[in-house]
Amino acid sequence: MMKTKTLIAAAALALSLPVAAQAQGLVRGAERGAQEGADAAGPIGGIVGGAVGAATGAVGGLLGVDERPRFREYATSRRVRSYDYDGDIAVGTVLPSSGVSYYEVPAEYGVRGRRYTVVNDRVVLVDPGTRRIVQVID
Repeated sequence: MMKTKTLIAAAALALSLPVAAQAQGLVRGAERGAQEGADAAGPIGGIVGGAVGAATGAVGGLLGVDERPRFREYATSRRVRSYDYDGDIAVGTVLPSSGVSYYEVPAEYGVRGRRYTVVNDRVVLVDPGTRRIVQVID
């Protein structure tokens, strides 16, 4: 019952926001909200998180599905040195404090508060304060 009420509230919020605000971050917000919701509460959490994320356009410093190939091409065209890492390259991995170079994400990608680097020939977005990988760009 509580899940249904939450879903209804999220849908109502989505419909009440101005169209321009919804369009700005709809896809990225929905994607991120769905992933975080699913991680926290399974399939129902994914549905609710996607609805809330779409409603708020919560970009949260991640690239949307549409920007990933273009950003990957941008990052690889810079030919930065790939850091060799012995562990898994996944969201949540904390990179070492030395030996890794971090680069600014151009403003055109709309990602704030993140840097990128290349680890084991894979482009990743990192929280510069914690060195935690927040997105793997495949």
